[in-house]
Amino acid sequence: MAQNVKYSEDTIMDAMASDFTAKIEENPRDHHVCPWWVGYLIASPLRKLGENPDTILTPLIEPGMTAVDIGCAMGFFSLPLARMVGESGRVVCVDVQERMLAALERRARRKGLDHTIETRLATQEDLGLEDLEGAADLLLAIHVLHETAYPRRFLTRCLDTLRPGGKLLVIEPKGHVSAEAFEASRLQAIEVGFSEVEPRELKKSRGLLLEKPEVD
Repeated sequence: MAQNVKYSEDTIMDAMASDFTAKIEENPRDHHVCPWWVGYLIASPLRKLGENPDTILTPLIEPGMTAVDIGCAMGFFSLPLARMVGESGRVVCVDVQERMLAALERRARRKGLDHTIETRLATQEDLGLEDLEGAADLLLAIHVLHETAYPRRFLTRCLDTLRPGGKLLVIEPKGHVSAEAFEASRLQAIEVGFSEVEPRELKKSRGLLLEKPEVD
């Protein structure tokens, strides 16, 4: 006789997300890289109405930190980040588009932050962070995880780059990333070795703060 088994909502959601994750890893997912000129739009001060860098980053930053902004575009988060870490800190800005990085460099010079900011050209296969392994205090992946072709590889590289106790802040736009896809990314992060610190809800985005566990 068949048993009547009840499943909780959490169990069902975990199963759905795990299935979604498996499908992603079987084949590199389709990814979209926004045109370079869109960088001017996403660097607009009006964006602060929904995502204010000072509000988001201040609890995570101390002077002297080493931070990495992956998918930095023209520096909407990178420039405030450089101001917060101060002259004794370091901000490594990574993007796959040279024009984005060139615009960020110009903006950093105008604001006197060019000595704190370092730009690096990345690819879908390589973030170019090998020299920072185990050294970064904070990584930002803001509106970028859904654009990666290899999310598990991306998250693993982030984990390797952080020092024990270092944090990864993931923010994804609700308009482009479904709740199912975001949950799949959360599960992938846990699977590669991150600990979840807290979810973060913004006006038009979903956020997640992750941590590399301390060494026992």
